[in-house]
Amino acid sequence: MPIDKKFEILEKTTAFQGYFRIDRYTLRHVRYNGGWTAPMTREIFERGHAAAVLLYDPVRDEVGLIEQFRPGAYAAGWKNPWLVEVVAGIIDDDASGEAVAIREAEEEAGVVIADLVPICTYLVTPGGSSESIQLFCARVDASRLAGVHGLEEEGEDIRVFSVSADEAIGWIADGRVANSCAIIALQWLALNRQQLKTRWMA
Repeated sequence: MPIDKKFEILEKTTAFQGYFRIDRYTLRHVRYNGGWTAPMTREIFERGHAAAVLLYDPVRDEVGLIEQFRPGAYAAGWKNPWLVEVVAGIIDDDASGEAVAIREAEEEAGVVIADLVPICTYLVTPGGSSESIQLFCARVDASRLAGVHGLEEEGEDIRVFSVSADEAIGWIADGRVANSCAIIALQWLALNRQQLKTRWMA
């Protein structure tokens, strides 16, 4: 049933400020069956917004992926907290998602992007965080994807490697790729790979 979707922020405070920030909201919103909810308090993790990019070589039909240690995976009880991911980075206030994707490809994978195609923008975990990700696919030369990269001052220790697109897509089913950004990117590639080849190899 259609409703007048209204909400009210009754109070907002910062509960924690460190490397990241946690804000505490007291709010209420209109209910589907009429009236308002009782005031509720929720903590929201303010991580910032990010851009991510799947590196793809249409000639070799390979993707570039990275692997790095993730403390959140450890805290979640993940068996192996070194996760296979796509290149990603935080969007600075004055930067575009495209600019961040290009910058992070150089910093984390040591490659220069030849072309950039937008995939989607999505909310990572809106039940508890404001973070969104702008996701792209970029044309690269996969023969250059090797070694360990990242900024030492940020504690980054990132291994980059290339693998066939079919193998990488298969890693979703067997659990080797287990984070939403990489899963979305690889599933998008599975649907759009031929179109990319036509575009980039014409």
